[in-house]
Amino acid sequence: MKNRTKKAVHSKRYLELASKVDKKKTYSVAEAVALIKETAKTKFDSSVEVHVRLGIDTQKGEQAVRGMAALPHGTGKTKKVAVFMRNDKIAKEAGADIVGAEDLIKEIKTTEKINFDIALATPDMMKDLAAIAKVLGPKGLMPAPKSGTVVAEAEMAKAIEEIKKGKVNFRNDDSGNIHQIIGKASWEDDKLQENIKVFIEALQKAKPAAVKGTFIENIVVTSTMGPAVRVAV
Repeated sequence: MKNRTKKAVHSKRYLELASKVDKKKTYSVAEAVALIKETAKTKFDSSVEVHVRLGIDTQKGEQAVRGMAALPHGTGKTKKVAVFMRNDKIAKEAGADIVGAEDLIKEIKTTEKINFDIALATPDMMKDLAAIAKVLGPKGLMPAPKSGTVVAEAEMAKAIEEIKKGKVNFRNDDSGNIHQIIGKASWEDDKLQENIKVFIEALQKAKPAAVKGTFIENIVVTSTMGPAVRVAV
């Protein structure tokens, strides 16, 4: 029996919305945002996402992409922050959702359960965190200096506040792509445009020195369940 690849079946409504987008055209950020808002027709307030294909070799660790972007208007979703540090008072007062040191590490190692979106740690905790690297790593939650998630105690309160206001961390997946929510379809055009531009600028700055040739190969913007719109690199 021959293997048959099943093609995605889209509804008539989706196809009508997708027809508004010229698949052969590369749009400006402003044009893309206008199209995304026009085609975001879910009953709920759709998220707006940026998907980027990178020209990296995912088999080479030195080409891994990790970084942070301070989105001026946040993402529309509050991140749950876990902080690994011994002076828990600082983190708690700054608004961290979960704070701990050896006790938190032991809990995660025992249960292998994670209920936070981003993890920060002071430099002195990194040696201890090695015990749960296999739990945090695959989920992109292992603190690292490169991504700005290893923070000095004196700077921890500021780091937590920035994340709560909209600072996001990003990393490439196994396919060499990066996916990031940058807002809601109900937002004003200029807010979405600003967030997209800031994110792309941060991504460009995160280009590893080992990457030669084209770094950002393709950028598309889409809403939840909406058609993709290709954006000029």
